[in-house]
Amino acid sequence: MSGTSLDGLDMAYCHFCEENGQWKFSIKNTSEINYSDEMREHLKNAIHLSEEQHALLHKDYGIWLGQQTKNFLEELGEDVDFIASHGHTSHHRPVDGVTFQLGDGQLLANTSGKQVVCDFRTKDVSLKGQGAPLVPIGDKLLFHEYDFCLNLGGISNISFDKNGERIAYDIGLANMPLNYITHKMGLPYDNNGKLARSGKLDHNLFTKLNSLEYYQLPHPKSTGYEWFTSEITPLIKAAKIPNEDLLHTFIHHNCEQIAISVHQYKNKSKSNSKLLVTGGGALNQFFMDTLLTKLGSSIEVTIPNKTLVAYKEALVFALMGVLRLEGKNNVLKSVTGATSDSCSGEVFFPEVT
Repeated sequence: MSGTSLDGLDMAYCHFCEENGQWKFSIKNTSEINYSDEMREHLKNAIHLSEEQHALLHKDYGIWLGQQTKNFLEELGEDVDFIASHGHTSHHRPVDGVTFQLGDGQLLANTSGKQVVCDFRTKDVSLKGQGAPLVPIGDKLLFHEYDFCLNLGGISNISFDKNGERIAYDIGLANMPLNYITHKMGLPYDNNGKLARSGKLDHNLFTKLNSLEYYQLPHPKSTGYEWFTSEITPLIKAAKIPNEDLLHTFIHHNCEQIAISVHQYKNKSKSNSKLLVTGGGALNQFFMDTLLTKLGSSIEVTIPNKTLVAYKEALVFALMGVLRLEGKNNVLKSVTGATSDSCSGEVFFPEVT
């Protein structure tokens, strides 16, 4: 798994079993490979590459993914049934029928020597869906005891059941603006949100962020780096305030939009609702303190162990690979707005040379 926060590659070695219609899982081992500055820039700028350059990056990144997974398995001394790869999203414009995840599946299979399942979004987009978010199938099958599942990666997304159907969408921002600001400061991230905590709320920027058109759109909806570069970075550049105030204001904005979404769909007949929080944002203490304040006492927030916080998305893509190979639906139309549920993902076998 590689996400919009561009911090690195997440790998999780997982086991799954289905008993009496209930899926169970265990994460046996994990590894995070931090991107070099060069790799990060390549991936961040992929959207601006020519067709030829983009195709070369797709191949090179597929080979790199294959090398990393091969190294990971050799270090563990383990074998696997297959590798499920999300890749790295370079283009995501579902309205135009476009989505692309870097990381050539055939070259990944050839380099790793393992069967590969990848490209989980394209089929749903071809069915007029958003192609995102995809993690809610894992929320439904693996974490059904929670009323809401919130993921705080580069962007924030949420999923929940409503009238027997799984609903999910990208709320908006999470770590993407925070990382953008700290990288300008020469820092990889804001450790525990200490810099953000020391800042002040800029009411002008806060109002502009909350007024963005995206928040008024009905679900299903998804967003990504294109939205960030076109709508958010100009606001950051125009705000002549200290970086600490920028970080502080963005966290308050993120939490405001999350709280609006949760309270909008909270079951009013229940006194308390359970919310599971994962993704890098769950490790930012100021982010979590602010979120708890915004949500109020009627929402019981659970932050699981650090392994699940950091590797839940990788876990779910492994599950999606299992479902694809078993011929079961792994993308839900109730989530993406597609014309039908689908069993999505392309399968590649290592070529014998």
